[in-house]
Amino acid sequence: MTLWSAIALASVICLALKVTGYLVPPRLLEAPRPARIADLLTVALLAALVAVQTFGLGQEIVVDARVPAILVAAGLLLLRAPFLVVVVAAAAVAAALRWWGLAV
Repeated sequence: MTLWSAIALASVICLALKVTGYLVPPRLLEAPRPARIADLLTVALLAALVAVQTFGLGQEIVVDARVPAILVAAGLLLLRAPFLVVVVAAAAVAAALRWWGLAV
């Protein structure tokens, strides 16, 4: 299988999944259980993305300046700090740790 045939096959599968979603009756999706699952799935996927971007480097797990920065951000979010403050504080922590040579 060539690269282009794999891309074409993946495109057809994605289109089929999308069309299948439109064919599902709305009453099945409006039930409490599927709605709850959809809400939780979104949060789980976002948490997985944050974990992979924080701890992953290629095929390795790394612990560097991003980990303390995420911990600071999480703490500020728990304290209900404004989002801009959270981002700036996390960036400052990561930059300071890298500047002092405590993290890569």
